[in-house]
Amino acid sequence: MERLWAPWRIGYLTQEKPAGCIFCQEGDHRDQLILMETPLVRIMLNRYPYAAGHLLVAPRRHTNAMEELTDAEIVELFRSVTRCRDALASCAAPDGFNIGINVGKAAGAGVKDHLHLHVVPRWNGDSNFICVMADTRVIPEALLDSYDRLLPYFAAGAGVP
Repeated sequence: MERLWAPWRIGYLTQEKPAGCIFCQEGDHRDQLILMETPLVRIMLNRYPYAAGHLLVAPRRHTNAMEELTDAEIVELFRSVTRCRDALASCAAPDGFNIGINVGKAAGAGVKDHLHLHVVPRWNGDSNFICVMADTRVIPEALLDSYDRLLPYFAAGAGVP
């Protein structure tokens, strides 16, 4: 039998879970993996990604109901999703993207109380045997390396190269 060791996971499993909503917390952007904020939207890396560069886009206002979003929030959310897709296309050259919203725990929402969109870069062959057979994800890049690579694409006033 083969064993896959991931000793870094023990810290996550045994640490006290932070109180509050990850999309509403204030603090150091790098520590929180926040790449960009506008008055209406926050863009951040997913701390538990499906693939390297997995981004989350959320309204700044705490809500889990799509019907509560203002027109301005809807426009800013989808502009931000487009910016994420463009940034990832420029710096990571994926073969495609999964872009979507999980509404409610039954739909897979890890944070069910704050609406957010996922922008997941995908490469041909990235769903390999380990995902299918061992229910394990192999992420080839450290989170802060992804953060440092993506941050210039979200810098204030910077266009996507």
